[in-house]
Amino acid sequence: MADKYLFENGDWVQGRSNDGALVHGYVETVDSNQRIIKVNVVESDNEKAIGKSLWILNKWSEKLPDLTISNESQILTLIDLALLSKDEQWFMELSGQLASIKEVPEMHTKKSEFLISPNRIGNFDTKK
Repeated sequence: MADKYLFENGDWVQGRSNDGALVHGYVETVDSNQRIIKVNVVESDNEKAIGKSLWILNKWSEKLPDLTISNESQILTLIDLALLSKDEQWFMELSGQLASIKEVPEMHTKKSEFLISPNRIGNFDTKK
C-alpha cells in the first residue's frame, strides 16, 4: 500500500494550515525529512491565505484524486489557473490538449457510399 503522506511537486492536496484554515492547492515543495509540504493555496476558508504558499504538515493533508478532463470548458478553466500560477509547463500541456480536442478529422467519403432512398411519394414530375 502506498504511503498516504507521500507527496510530489504538482500534486493537488487538501488540508489544514497551522491556524486551522481549510486549504486546497497544489504542492510546490516537499520536505520529506521534516514531513511537511509547501502548498500554493488556490481556495481556502481564510481568504487571506488564497494565493499564498503555506507550509503544512503531511499528516494534516491528503492528496486529491487526479482530475479527468472531458471537455473544452474544463481545459480553458485549467489554462486560466495555469496562467494565474505562472506554470508554463502545465500551460503548454493544457494548450496541447485543447488543440487536440479542437481538431476535427476530415471525413473522406465517396459519392457512391451514400444511397439515396426514393421518396415514398415517388418522383415529382410536373410534365405528366
